[in-house]
Amino acid sequence: MMTVSAARTLKNGDSCFVGIGIPSTAAILAKATHAPDLVLIYESGTIDTNPTRLPLSIGDGELAQTALTVVSIPEIFNYWLQPGRIKIGFLGAAQVDKFGNINTTFIGGTYKNPTVRLPGAGGATEIAGACQDTTIICRQSTRTFLEKIDFITSVGYGSGPNSRKSYGLIGNGPTTVITDLGILEPDPDSCELTLTKIHQNVDVDAVIAATGWKLKISKDLEVTTPPTDQELLFLRKLNPPKKS
Repeated sequence: MMTVSAARTLKNGDSCFVGIGIPSTAAILAKATHAPDLVLIYESGTIDTNPTRLPLSIGDGELAQTALTVVSIPEIFNYWLQPGRIKIGFLGAAQVDKFGNINTTFIGGTYKNPTVRLPGAGGATEIAGACQDTTIICRQSTRTFLEKIDFITSVGYGSGPNSRKSYGLIGNGPTTVITDLGILEPDPDSCELTLTKIHQNVDVDAVIAATGWKLKISKDLEVTTPPTDQELLFLRKLNPPKKS
């Protein structure tokens, strides 16, 4: 459901800054179904990429071989990403707060002496700041969804309305947060993440229990549409189960 929900956020003709894992799977699924003209851009410099299999990393040769063109990493960031030329970017997170701020730097302790050192920002800070829209994808639990995160690696809505403008960020911020329990979207007035959709067979109380702040629930709460046969067939072909 996380992959399918992510794919459905992508529209035909969008440009998308893609990461490895669920973002790649979702983007390839979208191109194969409802968005054939989706333009995939990877951090390694591949533009209008058309992978036929899941890439192992951003350096996978499949991405360069199936791309319209390949440019340098500085060009991807300086010309394409940071001026706001990319419509949507995918982000993962180790921690998320109610304003969509993300931590991928460290957990516990201090920056210089952390309990756990995480991979860091990569291009996430620039994606969060400059993509027109961003989608966050992560599993939901009280370890991840916290009232206060240990470090802000990538800014969502800062401390609330007008924070992004005061920071000089040109992107709109996180428009969708997709989890294994449902979908959260920012309140148009407060910018606080609000539960707008739950996946089938998920109880609202379970989502509340998996959130480290007092989660707001939309008055028009919906249930996500289950995957279609076409979506499932393609996903199973793209990522076949491992033989025992």
